[in-house]
Amino acid sequence: MTDNLLAEKTEEELWRLYRETRNPAIRDRLVEQYAPLVKYVAGKVAVGMPHNVEFDDLVGYGVFGLFDAIEKFDPEKHVKFKTYAVTRIRGAIFDELRSIDWVPRSVRQKSREIEEAVHRLESSLGRTASDAEIAKDMGMTPKEFEKTMLKISGTSILSLNDVWYTGEDNDKVSIADSIESPISLNPDTIVEKGVIKRVIIEAINELPEKEKKVLVLYYYEDLTLKEIGRVLEVTESRVSQLHTKAIMRLRAKLTNIKKGIM
Repeated sequence: MTDNLLAEKTEEELWRLYRETRNPAIRDRLVEQYAPLVKYVAGKVAVGMPHNVEFDDLVGYGVFGLFDAIEKFDPEKHVKFKTYAVTRIRGAIFDELRSIDWVPRSVRQKSREIEEAVHRLESSLGRTASDAEIAKDMGMTPKEFEKTMLKISGTSILSLNDVWYTGEDNDKVSIADSIESPISLNPDTIVEKGVIKRVIIEAINELPEKEKKVLVLYYYEDLTLKEIGRVLEVTESRVSQLHTKAIMRLRAKLTNIKKGIM
């Protein structure tokens, strides 16, 4: 099929043709059409990452996700390809980052210690622990705690995309994929992924309001940290801290809950 003939097809017709024929020319056309999406996702992931993580590398990892999305997309499921592809592209990038183990061991260890402190405190207090309480539990001054949170902020994006398997290899849920529109953050309305997704959303609902808002604006409204700062009238570094603390609390809650339901 020539480029001219392909150019005359609607997007819906291209998808139908590709599903029927698996024609490489149609696949290449789709890749070309959606290539900017890879750069967009890579750009979002790059925010807050350490300098040793190159943007071009993230784009390269994301391309594999785009190919995967094109191969597995089913137009009959009435999901927009862009929505489906973003998840696949982001997943491919994070899979590769995990495989190269880019997070320094000391940062990973400190992140784990804070999660454990948050879990311990919130279990005993029965409420959200304040920064001062977490710092005190860890034997830090508030200033030291703030510096530590900034240091580990680049790793929190990755940890939010950790996958929970619901029993089937093709049925998995990441925390990020469970962040819905604020009006649909009701566990009773989320049924497609069952108990795991409901548990994640319940945990999100229990976060302090500002932290929950940061997650929704970043993952659902697709705003950058700088844009979120303008919305909340705080600095970009403060948004980064709020994001990191939200992830810490979520992971602390979910690790405990996961043990009880798996």
